[in-house]
Amino acid sequence: MSGLKDKVIFITGASRGIGKAIAMRCAEDGANIAVVAKTKEPHPKLPGTVYTAVDDIKKVGGNAIPCIADIRFEDQVKVAVDATIKEFGRIDILINDASAISLTPILQTTMKKFDLMFSVNVRGTFLCSKLCIPHLKRAPNPHILNLSPPLNLDPKWFANNLAYTMSKYGMSMCVLGLAEELKKDGIAVNALWPRTAIATSAVKNLLGGEKMIAQSRKPEIVADAAYIVLTKPSRECTGNFFIDDEVLIEAGFSDLSIYSVVPNAKLIPDFFLYGGGQT
Repeated sequence: MSGLKDKVIFITGASRGIGKAIAMRCAEDGANIAVVAKTKEPHPKLPGTVYTAVDDIKKVGGNAIPCIADIRFEDQVKVAVDATIKEFGRIDILINDASAISLTPILQTTMKKFDLMFSVNVRGTFLCSKLCIPHLKRAPNPHILNLSPPLNLDPKWFANNLAYTMSKYGMSMCVLGLAEELKKDGIAVNALWPRTAIATSAVKNLLGGEKMIAQSRKPEIVADAAYIVLTKPSRECTGNFFIDDEVLIEAGFSDLSIYSVVPNAKLIPDFFLYGGGQT
């Protein structure tokens, strides 16, 4: 299993949360990171900007450039891709992490929220993939990794947050389709999803506050799992819907308690996995 030194990684949603954690883990190997996000100015409730992420990545040994882009818009993504090629000369890995969320039933879901989720989660993933694939075709071990769940048509996952579920499954359908379409090119396309709630600003501000954070795992568990996936041979590892702790256990990790925000806390399962939800 080769490392990621000098690899060029284009990561959306990398200014904070899971996206940033993955960027930091890759940077520890000496990777070059295009930090793609729209957070140019500090947000009152959401820590971190594209620029602070770049600074943090450089501190752990990686190289990075800030790419201010709203992935809903083709021209902005194209500028970010072009800037990455100009700075680093290639793209080896695409990580589609950027996502919008609104866990609301249909009558409480505004069309503005609906459009946002589909524009970011589905269209943004499709668009970033489309623009990066020509460069990935020239990479020696190319990967696309979507932060999206296993496809599961159990109605329970659609009942109370239909729009969000459809949008996240749209990202997963991109995995299903692109893995098959790009197999001949040797480009791996996989999904990764957490077993439990992850301590991010979205969980804190939109889902359950500090109480839910205390029953979550740190973003580093997803980052470490992503690293393992991204360093696998691309022609031998594609079309998979990975779960973070399963990846780590298979790789020989025996103690996952180090990832718990609060030691020995009862963890809350994430959505889209049996036994999941907030209960």
